[in-house]
Amino acid sequence: MADTANAGQPPLDDLMMAMDVVDTLRHDDALVQRELGKDTSDAALIARLREIYASQGISVPDHILEQGVSGLKQDRFVYAPPAAGFSRTLALAYIRRGVIAKFTGIALALIIAAVVGWQTLVVAPRERAAAALTQELTSGIPADVARLVAAINKVATDPAAKTQAATLAADADRALAAKDVTAARKAVADLAALETELNARYEVRIVSRPGTPTGVTRIPDVNQGTRNYYLVVEAIGPDGKALERTIVSEEDRKPKAVTIWAQRVPQSVFNRIRDDKAQDGIVQDAVLGTKVRGKLGIDWTMKVENGAITSW
Repeated sequence: MADTANAGQPPLDDLMMAMDVVDTLRHDDALVQRELGKDTSDAALIARLREIYASQGISVPDHILEQGVSGLKQDRFVYAPPAAGFSRTLALAYIRRGVIAKFTGIALALIIAAVVGWQTLVVAPRERAAAALTQELTSGIPADVARLVAAINKVATDPAAKTQAATLAADADRALAAKDVTAARKAVADLAALETELNARYEVRIVSRPGTPTGVTRIPDVNQGTRNYYLVVEAIGPDGKALERTIVSEEDRKPKAVTIWAQRVPQSVFNRIRDDKAQDGIVQDAVLGTKVRGKLGIDWTMKVENGAITSW
């Protein structure tokens, strides 16, 4: 049975020798290109091969040389990779499964890290901020408004202060209804400033010390025929220290936080203080006004005019 199956096939030794012939031809590419370009290519190529093998002491029958030359022309004994296709792709993927698994694992780890990072650094803070904002609008700001209004009504002896507190509380309510947190926070800040102002206590004292003028004058740009008179003052608290006050200058209409400013007064008051200081260099009657707890305004002990300046 085996002899029948192999009857049409060359012996293994002949096949191996034919493969060696083809290999020899491929290694001598110049020989192949030269001889195949001639009309007597096969004969010349076989003659050249016979010489090569004879020089190596190898006797190769002509039919083996002919098989080698024929095999070279037919691209026999050459490995041809399979054509591209789905099956080939699967086979290559299986062969490279270790590398693919490694890079797949890295990619998966990066994706997981990105998702966790997004949740931790973006989503979670955003959710916490949203929750905090909701809490502020629903309970934080309403509680602050109620506390401040109660404190203001308790300390205020000035009806205008209570009216102002009620107005600010209404502003806060409207802002909360509109979920306008910026406006609601401003209303709370204004209420806190109002409470602070009501609780403030100080004396407005005329400055009388070397290096600082006690009074200044100005000729306003809008009326060159007149002159304004100012006394330089500061707010002194119960502890004897100057307090910072926000003063709106009538020269530029800009508010400025200062510890010393010049309050506008009538010429008669200005002249009286000037004469007082001229006697011994010290202003004896130095208290221009008093701010008591519970009131917004200053109780002036001398006559003053509306207006102040913050630089001279």
